[in-house]
Amino acid sequence: MTETHHTTILVVDDAPDSLRFLTDTLEGEGYGVRIARDGHAALASLAAELPDLVLMDAVMPGIDGFETTRRIKADPALASVPVIFMTGLTETENVLDGLAAGGVDYVKKPIVLAELLARLKVHLGNARIAAGAQSALDSSNRPLLALDGEGRVLWTTPKSAAILDRRFGVAVGGQLPLALAGQLQRLAQGEARVKQDFADGRVEFAAVATKGEERHFRLTETLEGADEKLLAQRHGLTEREAEVLLWISRGKANREISEILGISPRTVNKHLEQIFEKMGIENRASAAAAAVKTLAQ
Repeated sequence: MTETHHTTILVVDDAPDSLRFLTDTLEGEGYGVRIARDGHAALASLAAELPDLVLMDAVMPGIDGFETTRRIKADPALASVPVIFMTGLTETENVLDGLAAGGVDYVKKPIVLAELLARLKVHLGNARIAAGAQSALDSSNRPLLALDGEGRVLWTTPKSAAILDRRFGVAVGGQLPLALAGQLQRLAQGEARVKQDFADGRVEFAAVATKGEERHFRLTETLEGADEKLLAQRHGLTEREAEVLLWISRGKANREISEILGISPRTVNKHLEQIFEKMGIENRASAAAAAVKTLAQ
């Protein structure tokens, strides 16, 4: 087993031959590979789970690689993922466009494998150095934080920092309320979440990993009905359909959605069929991408 077996690369390219070639090559080097055929699918994939690095084709139908990368870098939960552009565009202005969009490097097509693999190793190494909590960040794109055994905040992602400050007045080095800290220390990975209700929404903590003395938690803030109303209005959905679409955009499976909303998985499927028809799309990934785009705007 190679040292790369825990490393996942998201390859974004609209050309089937290119996807096949890169997938075979990267898997042969021991990398895990996910693929996306366009920018919307890439955003949906990132919303479901963060890869370690993205190989991004610059020229694609719909939103191109430059715009897709700008959207990735505009989201604090995704911005740490390095993006390497792949394209036949070779003018200096094209290279500058890629770097300005947030790319860390630029590989010209036709791709020279030795060069690509060398660049991958460099940028993956840099990303790990820059992100001391990479193992936790890999597990989820949701806002994350780490606590010590007494409930002090050791580090946070940008989104979780904003939520902690707004809801609890706590920053890195600060102490969560003792009752909440005690609940979190007793929360085992995979168990029910600890929830804190507020007048205008809810904050939920879910245990995701333990690393040495650190306990890692995913932090989710839900404002009362705001996202659902926006999705319903923008896409002509019912209130329940909008709720299902919201949880789809957050990477939840049908079984999880049925538990959250208190409905059967079969009912979730029926709502999904209506969502696809009303939005004029064909699959779950496209629905998630459209929802992410709507909420981002």
